[in-house]
Amino acid sequence: MNLSAARVFVRNIAEAKEFYAECLALSLQVDGSEYGYCVFSAGQTDLVVELVGPDAPEDDQALVGRFTGLSFSVDDIEATHQQLVSAGVQFNGAPEKQQWGGWLATFKDTSGNEIQLVQYPT
Repeated sequence: MNLSAARVFVRNIAEAKEFYAECLALSLQVDGSEYGYCVFSAGQTDLVVELVGPDAPEDDQALVGRFTGLSFSVDDIEATHQQLVSAGVQFNGAPEKQQWGGWLATFKDTSGNEIQLVQYPT
């Protein structure tokens, strides 16, 4: 099996589209923003960004603005962190070395979803 897609839920699809394309520099594969979604290329996995409207059920609302469990693997977390900060990405703090030998840095998208950068030990 191969993971083909991961989903992130947002409150404003236009802001999210700009954030993922411009700030994170992900390639927009499908612009379905008029239908409430966009698909970005994120390596071998697509990142599907989906709108949760203000009238959506409470269970759907709970999907927005949370820790997503998604991580972008990078070779140089310090350089990537600085590049994204310069692009306006909001981080919870500087990259931190982990007990398992790698590094993590957590950032937020325009809907408050938390996503991580990860640098695995060499």
